[in-house]
Amino acid sequence: PVQRQMQEEPLDSLSSTVRCHTQPALGGQERSELVNTCVKSVFSLPSVQAMQEKDEAKAETIQTLYRQTLEALQTLLKALFVEDPTPAGLKSILEPLGPWMNSGKAHERARAVNSNVSVLNHTLLTLPFLMSSGFPALGLLLGRLILRIGDPDEEIGREALDGIIILYTILELPKRTRDKEETNKEELYESNKRFLGPYNPVSPCQNILRVIAEFGDFLGPQQVKDLLLAALEGLKGSSEARGKDSGEMMQLASEVTLSSVLEWYRHRVLEVIPEIMQGIYAQLNHIQEPRAREVALLPISLLASSFMTEVVVALLTCPLPLDSNGAEMWRQLILRKPSCDVRDLLDLLLTSLKEQPLPGVSSQPPLCPQAASGLCELLSVNSCVGRVRRIYPQLLLALLVQVHYHIGLHLPGRMAFCKDAKKDPRPSIFVPPVWPEVVKTLLLRMGCSYEATFLEDQGGWELMGQAENHHRGVSLLARAMVHYSCQELCRLLYLLIPLLERGDEKHKITATAFYVELLWLEQVRRIPEEYSLGRMAEGLSHQDPVMKVLSIRGLVILARRTEKTAKVQALLPSMVKGLKSMDGLLVVEAAHNLKTIFKGQDRKLADTSVYVEMLQILLPHFSDPREDVRASCINLYGKVVQKLRSPRTPAVEQQLVSTFVPLLLIMQEGNAKVSQKCIKTLFRCSCLMAWELPKRAYSRKSWDNQQQTVTKICKYLVTTHQDSAFTFLSQSLEYAKNSRASLRKYSAMFIGSLVPCMESIMTEDRLNKVKAALENLRHDPEASVCIYAAQAQDHILASCRRNSWQLPPGDSWVCDPATTHRWSPSCENLPTSHQRRSWIMQALGSWKMSLKQ
Repeated sequence: PVQRQMQEEPLDSLSSTVRCHTQPALGGQERSELVNTCVKSVFSLPSVQAMQEKDEAKAETIQTLYRQTLEALQTLLKALFVEDPTPAGLKSILEPLGPWMNSGKAHERARAVNSNVSVLNHTLLTLPFLMSSGFPALGLLLGRLILRIGDPDEEIGREALDGIIILYTILELPKRTRDKEETNKEELYESNKRFLGPYNPVSPCQNILRVIAEFGDFLGPQQVKDLLLAALEGLKGSSEARGKDSGEMMQLASEVTLSSVLEWYRHRVLEVIPEIMQGIYAQLNHIQEPRAREVALLPISLLASSFMTEVVVALLTCPLPLDSNGAEMWRQLILRKPSCDVRDLLDLLLTSLKEQPLPGVSSQPPLCPQAASGLCELLSVNSCVGRVRRIYPQLLLALLVQVHYHIGLHLPGRMAFCKDAKKDPRPSIFVPPVWPEVVKTLLLRMGCSYEATFLEDQGGWELMGQAENHHRGVSLLARAMVHYSCQELCRLLYLLIPLLERGDEKHKITATAFYVELLWLEQVRRIPEEYSLGRMAEGLSHQDPVMKVLSIRGLVILARRTEKTAKVQALLPSMVKGLKSMDGLLVVEAAHNLKTIFKGQDRKLADTSVYVEMLQILLPHFSDPREDVRASCINLYGKVVQKLRSPRTPAVEQQLVSTFVPLLLIMQEGNAKVSQKCIKTLFRCSCLMAWELPKRAYSRKSWDNQQQTVTKICKYLVTTHQDSAFTFLSQSLEYAKNSRASLRKYSAMFIGSLVPCMESIMTEDRLNKVKAALENLRHDPEASVCIYAAQAQDHILASCRRNSWQLPPGDSWVCDPATTHRWSPSCENLPTSHQRRSWIMQALGSWKMSLKQ
């Protein structure tokens, strides 16, 4: 095919007539490919002068061949228009010529302008359609021709103006037809030529201004938008490629076009502002010259002066993370004249930052992440900092809430903010800003460097970005601001009071975490009690455990004021009750705060039930998988025990007795920090209960090869607290299931020593549980656990043989072995006292047989 032959022709020389051939009728896709191929093949050729200099002997032939080639191309374009004589058909022919009109090479621009004018002239002469429905390519075509009026090459400028006159004539004809005026096209053309001309080579910008002014009747919103984007195309490329003078002339032509279009037709672009912003963003990737970039950004400030909200909303669709182009577009709002009202801009950003992201409700991400990035850019402009301070408290709280909202939040991607999105429809990865960093930026620009450094040293920024620790990070920030006497604290305090009851749970938690630390301020005395003590007391019954912990913190702070102490202490039972079924980390946090209240309690008048309830809450967390939680709860347990005084109530005794086994076993887990806390707490319990434990009970040394010590401890426990023996057994069986191997191992050892000490009270059901537990431990993945379980079994069996266990007379569990077991002949000759054995010996015998099997 001719198209393939043309693709194979060299682009740096003209030596054959292949390019002079035309093409038969084609379909839409083939038409487009043919035009692109032919245009590229012809326009890419060097200038005629360059080709003649390269081969001077064929200079005349090259000139003739070139003229024929260009004529053939234009004949092809005209023929294609005849095949589809519609506005859309004309657009498909002229569109491939567009990029060549902004080429850095004069001969390529000349060919593109000449071909455009040729097709327009042909359209005017034939005019098979009327432009009543509008010309979809008008804005782009007009914009590209207008830029060429300011071309450094006068011939190109003159021909571009001629093309505009032809276009104006084409657009005017439908109007004359509607008015039923008989029109001579040639006369109309000459009239328009006098009207729009003549070409001014000294000041072509005068022609540009005249053309833009007169085309107003034909420019709708889309045409104005296309005209602006076409003007931006002239800013591409570097001045080195065009030449310094050429580059400056092109920039001037673009600037005059942009400013005059927006001055006269700004009111028409309201509905297309997002598309204009997208076009500017896309073009900035191809504009390197600083002056050219300034011109490209000019429409932003011009539009913002009239349509601030629409421009900001359009900028909020910039993709994240914000690149240099997006950042420069934000700064343009303030740095360039006419600059917008910074107050209005900040209020718009604040409104966006208060938006709650609702993933799944909308296919697009919320605007708050883009608003945060825009805020950071504005904060980098010194002139904005003073204005930001006006709404600093609102901004800070809005950002802190957004930190909470975006923890672990996966938002949908946003389409790339450029023309390439049409080529790749897949959504890009949505990259939200690092919210704590945005908060940090705001603090630093507001002069709170000490607070920011404090959070850095304390790990507060990391805490703020974690779901389980967000409230701790916010509290740390508020604490730092109180410590360093931030000037905005009073404004923050009064702003937070109404916010405590607004929004969803995340909003309330963040607001409360900040508010609680502000209760240190003296100004809190002026606040009605319902907003301080009343709010904190209400929080104790909140469903969210974090809110309960924050409320306890607030009450503890208020208790430091003399007038509030008694009221807060009266709420102690409610505070303690609120810690039930709470995560260990939150329990530790709340308990550390409660220590202050406990210290203030009168030891003689204090109700021990509160202490007992606190101990009951702390005990389950002795087995928490987190080392810090275990150590803190055990330590706090000992502190509470220290507050108890004789005489002991039954509830206190029962609670402390139930602490014995957990402390002994956890002491053996091998963690030095936790073991030390266990020893201190066990000693405090022993002092209160007057226990006389073996000295080794207070040792961190391992129980390995110390079976006698464990046996002594067990005998003491069973002897002293026989009523609680089954509690000791149940607790040790529970620790046998623990995830830590060391606890399983030593619980097996403890069971092996405890069961023989319980011979007089053991029941069949309990013994079966022991048997099942030890059997499971014998198949433990940890070898040492298996060994200790087997030793415990042997120890129980050996002890039973020595003692020939029997239940007390009248025990309903005693049964006749002759009816339940097969006896060996050797058993029949045993002494009478041994013939009627208890069910325990029979059960243990069958157990041992099963082990051998």
